[in-house]
Amino acid sequence: MMKKRIFVFSTILIVLLLCVIGLAVSDRNDDVITVGICQFAQHESLDAATRGFCDALTEELDSRIVFDEQNANGDLALCTEIIQNFIFQDVNLILANSTASLQVAAGVETDIPILGTAVTEYGALAADGSAAEIPANISGTSDQVPARLQADMIQELFPEASNIGMLYCSSEANSQYQADALQEELTAMGYDCQSFLFTNSNDLSSVTMTAASQCDVLFIPTDNTVAANAGLIANICMPENVPVITGDESTCRLCGVATVSVDYYDLGYTTGKMAAEILKEGRPVSDLPIQYASSFTKKFNHKICRMMHIPVPDDYVKVKHATAPYSTDSNT
Repeated sequence: MMKKRIFVFSTILIVLLLCVIGLAVSDRNDDVITVGICQFAQHESLDAATRGFCDALTEELDSRIVFDEQNANGDLALCTEIIQNFIFQDVNLILANSTASLQVAAGVETDIPILGTAVTEYGALAADGSAAEIPANISGTSDQVPARLQADMIQELFPEASNIGMLYCSSEANSQYQADALQEELTAMGYDCQSFLFTNSNDLSSVTMTAASQCDVLFIPTDNTVAANAGLIANICMPENVPVITGDESTCRLCGVATVSVDYYDLGYTTGKMAAEILKEGRPVSDLPIQYASSFTKKFNHKICRMMHIPVPDDYVKVKHATAPYSTDSNT
């Protein structure tokens, strides 16, 4: 009889202990904040934005934050799958890194807070291109560079140029917005402008060769497909002695002569601070206005500029670790 009582008592103790442990685990899980990160492609600027975002949010929430970091590798279908999986998991917040990722996230009905970064124009999310139609659960940061600064750079570096080509992927609304804005500025300054659109990396080579044969200068915006194939563009444009102005520093490092640059780490860091306001302070996303880069820097690829004999004003900053795919002899 005594043994039976001891057994029953021991069983009750074990059950109570398991309940206490279960409650502790449950409380600990409730305290964990999960953030899903969908980065559209592997790209230096996007990588820096993700890193800045994670650093800022970790500073604010420390061990409570868990990041589910996913890369779509430029695949729109995979990007959609990643976003839908985040929603199925009911993450606390989604970071959409790049316009493509944010467009996918905006197209799915959810109450989960969504922040974008490395996105140029948030109007690309709305049917009429206006910020008024952006969903209430979406905000973020923009890498938009004033088109006037880019137009002034072209005029400053290439005063004798007359034909400017816009080279970008037809499926990237972000790129079209940048090209249209710059073309408006350049046209007002008296330049002839023409757009050269490609659908994917397969026809990029032929379109770039056509553009290089018809233009004095090419402009390529912050375009994911272009960024992934910057070396190909350099291999075509440099032998033709056609300079390229780029929309971001990392692409300029590979094929450009100059760019008006924003700091993508700082952009992501700002986005992380916005996320902390939502997750830590409970602020509604709709209360957070879209934030823009606070400063811009004129940078140049000193190796390519030297090879193409392009004089650069003293207020330009050298792009770090710049490359030049051709020797001086092969470019003469």
